[in-house]
Amino acid sequence: MENNYYHTNLPNFQDYGYQVVRELGINNLAGRITYQAIMTSTQTPVVIKQFRFCNSNANWTEYRAIEREIDVLKQLNHPQIPRYLDHFDSGNGLCLVQEFKNAQPLSNPRSYTPEQIKKIAIQLLNILIYLQDKTGYPEPIYHRDIKPDNILLDDQLKVYLIDFGLAKMGNREVNNSSIFAGTPIFIAPEQFLRKKLTKASDLYGLGLTLICLVTGITSDKISELQDQYNDCKIRFKHLVPKLSLQFISWLEKMVERNVKKRFQNAQEALEALKPLYLIRSPIVQLSASEL
Repeated sequence: MENNYYHTNLPNFQDYGYQVVRELGINNLAGRITYQAIMTSTQTPVVIKQFRFCNSNANWTEYRAIEREIDVLKQLNHPQIPRYLDHFDSGNGLCLVQEFKNAQPLSNPRSYTPEQIKKIAIQLLNILIYLQDKTGYPEPIYHRDIKPDNILLDDQLKVYLIDFGLAKMGNREVNNSSIFAGTPIFIAPEQFLRKKLTKASDLYGLGLTLICLVTGITSDKISELQDQYNDCKIRFKHLVPKLSLQFISWLEKMVERNVKKRFQNAQEALEALKPLYLIRSPIVQLSASEL
């Protein structure tokens, strides 16, 4: 019988208690490959993220990202953050094992109603509230890489926040290269400038993610909304004529370049969002003759 590894090009993790089912994604630049697998002892589906340090493009920064992700995930216990289950060194790279969620990245093309977008926003804000205040860890946890690719959505519109490879607990120092490892357009300006992070920092990436949803613009094109002549502010109001002015103002505050003008934390942003109607009310005009 042929060895499954050579026949399908999938790794053989049987010695570690996992059977790989399929490849979910690959990042050649970082040397990371993500697989769906089954825990053989329980037949439970899992996700395995493998870092292949032998990849010529990989470096110690990427290796440290997986170590950091393991450290952070061990601290977390939230139903919308896939749980850390295990890690092992396969001899061909460090592997992180997490819960499998039957969901697709928010970056996959799809249209949403305003009500669905509000539901997604509320869930993500509640996840950030947990990271900022409820983890039991003495300092906030900053994700630092919130974007559509790092948010999963299932058929019931339940969201999951993934990829904590850039996460930071409190304001501990990190190496320079990790600061710029995220997607630049989604990085909060203060993070990009290596200034102190605050609870408002992750709101910037979340605000841009929601702007992707309301405008239908993909994450790789969202930079086209930057006003190069006015401090790179995001201009999107002209693309959403049906959205209420109150919700537009809320989104604009989420992506303020000046962190002091942003909502100061996820709880504040959530309380401001809850009462808002997302659709603009029709304007009734009466003519003089009708009156």
